Amino acid sequence: MTRCPIPTPDDVGGWVSEHLLDLSCDSEVLRSERFSGTQHAADAALAALDISGYARRRNEVLPESRRGATALSPYIRHGLLSLPQVSEAVTNAPSKDRQKFRDELMWQEYARHVYARLGSRTGRALRFEPQQHADPDASDPWDRSMACIDATVGELERDGWLVNQTRMWLASQWTVRDGAEWRVGEDRFFTHLLDGSRAANRLGWQWTIGAGTGKPYGFSRWQVEKRASALCAACARRNDCPIENWPPERTPIAVRDEPRIDNDPDPVATAGPIDVITTGEAEAVWLTAESLGDDDPAMLAHPDLPVVFVFDEPLLANLRLSSKRLVFLTERLAELGESRTVEVHLGDPAEILAGRALTTTFTPVPKARRLRGDLDVVELHPWPWLRRPRNGSIGSFSAWRRLISRRRDR
Repeated sequence: MTRCPIPTPDDVGGWVSEHLLDLSCDSEVLRSERFSGTQHAADAALAALDISGYARRRNEVLPESRRGATALSPYIRHGLLSLPQVSEAVTNAPSKDRQKFRDELMWQEYARHVYARLGSRTGRALRFEPQQHADPDASDPWDRSMACIDATVGELERDGWLVNQTRMWLASQWTVRDGAEWRVGEDRFFTHLLDGSRAANRLGWQWTIGAGTGKPYGFSRWQVEKRASALCAACARRNDCPIENWPPERTPIAVRDEPRIDNDPDPVATAGPIDVITTGEAEAVWLTAESLGDDDPAMLAHPDLPVVFVFDEPLLANLRLSSKRLVFLTERLAELGESRTVEVHLGDPAEILAGRALTTTFTPVPKARRLRGDLDVVELHPWPWLRRPRNGSIGSFSAWRRLISRRRDR
């Protein structure tokens, strides 16, 4: 267990190199060329948000100037922006664009609901197991001799972000066409994506490969020509394109339904408190990677208490994330340290936080829920849900929309 010095904004790279690099998958510290993990950057992105034309352009890939994607997801994933805040920001947008954009925010909320209820169970196919047919001795399923794959994987590894369309391309290429194990591909996404969460990442893969619906998304040259034709025009393999035709149809294997898909045995535990629960006086704010923003409810309630963040050393040693992700987190901690007292630790959170009276914000992550049970959390703040989870079917997005539309919680 180590208490680390507070990182400073002008030496984030050096700090990560000294304290975290050996827990990453990189030999040197890499930064995203597109994103900074600060509240300032998140606020600027939200202030500049303009979704005019979103409904028409949200699936565009190239040229980048035509993309409709907002690139807010890294900030949303880490709580620098909340889904309710972003939804409110587009109130005056054109109605068609506003509706489509809010539908996408609802998909993110749906993913959080699924993960909050099922946890690690989302690491297995929910309803249908794709048929694996890959040669175990074959090369990387992402064949970078194709310009579409090379450009997309390059953006993933360089920026730590992809538009949704190219996420589907890569997931489909990996499992639907190549037949490789989807969990390995999902882990590869998770390694690099700044918005990588087991909630959204896993649900996106399950939808693309047909594990939730039995209807996989097929990736072929047609999508590339439609969304990024310049890639095909410049591709060295344009005359012998490996994805010229649609992938062959393979019937997925139905798996036994998970009963919690239709019934939540503990909806209160899934959703967290509606109001603040206080059982004592807190001495520190426990900050998590899901809620790093200035509007974190526990931080707002206690502006004078020290903030404690723990880099989970055993978890990081297992995950081996890209250093881009660690830099993003550290940038935010360095920024926060300029305005209030911050403690940064490296080790086992249960050991480091033991014996301290903590206030924290509920997060829809089952591991955090288990950890809270082992700690002295004397004040628990509600999570800022866009729609509060409730008991009922989460077996599909449409079923979930019907469920949460029955009535609104306060």
